[in-house]
Amino acid sequence: MNQPFKVVIPARYASTRLPGKPLLDIAGQPMIAHVCARASEAGAEQVVIATDDVRILQTVQDLGFTAVMTRPDHQSGTERIAEVAESFGWAQDTIIVNLQGDEPLIPAAYIRDVAAALAGQQHAGIATLAAEIFDPEEIFNPNAVKVVLSKQGYALYFSRAPIPWERAAFSHDGGTPSGAMPYLRHIGMYAYRVSFLRRYCHWPASVLESVESLEQLRILWQGEAVRVQVVAETPPAGVDTPEDLLRVAAILRARAGG
Repeated sequence: MNQPFKVVIPARYASTRLPGKPLLDIAGQPMIAHVCARASEAGAEQVVIATDDVRILQTVQDLGFTAVMTRPDHQSGTERIAEVAESFGWAQDTIIVNLQGDEPLIPAAYIRDVAAALAGQQHAGIATLAAEIFDPEEIFNPNAVKVVLSKQGYALYFSRAPIPWERAAFSHDGGTPSGAMPYLRHIGMYAYRVSFLRRYCHWPASVLESVESLEQLRILWQGEAVRVQVVAETPPAGVDTPEDLLRVAAILRARAGG
């Protein structure tokens, strides 16, 4: 893609299961170092870590990346990113990719893909990713968020439920999809324009997002378009538990040849 983009990585210290998660060691480096490396590999013109803890700030600066302190009262990473955009004075049409600080295995190509999806059109102020589901059990897994698209590639709805519901193929106890159309799993990486972020911060939480526990439904509730780029496969899961930490460390060591 020719249009430049920035990456902002929200990184909080607090975590119920893994306190200090961004600083935990993975294959000899703090986790946040691996995430910053993915952003750099993607070709971002600027990488900024947004944190609420001075220990993360210092670690990131020691790694040679830009880090800023943000307010501790934000309800979401999106709000934290909006504060960063405001503090840096980024232009309204600037593209920002929201890269989670606990996703050290995210492919750099996917960071470019989501930025390019937003740069390539003007109808939406936000873009995200999805990948086809091949395991029928995943369709019925509420932890796998599904998305249905319009023919133009915009999100019609996100849900934890199996959507679309194939009336002829599914029973109350589940069923086998017919294959008439692909099921898509949402990948929670976003690209925003600064102008969108400024609108977003004035929207209250919607009933819809509360019911499904999906923040992205606030955007559809407001009648805004969400561009969805379909990629080849769902990336490896991030780090939420001690077991995840061991899994990711093993993968990174294998990639490094030992």
